[in-house]
Amino acid sequence: MDYSIQTKLVELSENDAIKLLEEKFIIGREGFFCLKSSKNLTLTEALLTYRKKDSIEKIFNSLKNEIEIKPLRVWTDNSIYGALIIGFIAQLFVSMIRFEIPELKHTSTKFIKKALLNLTVTIDSWKRKTKRFIHSNFDAINTMILYHKWAIS
Repeated sequence: MDYSIQTKLVELSENDAIKLLEEKFIIGREGFFCLKSSKNLTLTEALLTYRKKDSIEKIFNSLKNEIEIKPLRVWTDNSIYGALIIGFIAQLFVSMIRFEIPELKHTSTKFIKKALLNLTVTIDSWKRKTKRFIHSNFDAINTMILYHKWAIS
């Protein structure tokens, strides 16, 4: 097993530091994360890639637990791709809302989704002729989203 030490050791020699690691910190339950790339990355590039991994994992966590992309019961690759694309579009939509509306920047996906799901449109019609649309169930979040002046270019 190889260990790497990335700090300056003033009080310990390299061998003493490795011995300290083995005695104090290695308890047999350590895991590891392997970052594999087809590119020859520098240490800095590898570290940046590793740090980006966390944000990617958070997006997948949100897709599974907040957007609710559940285990896909499909049998073709295209169906899987389609479900994932819809999930990513939903996640992108929520991210865009947070970016565009500063008051919602720290609002969870769960609350944004709930606010949008509560919106209701009742169609009052008679003999298949539409008379009017009645919008209801507004709250602070969905009102901000609906009345925001979206920049369209």
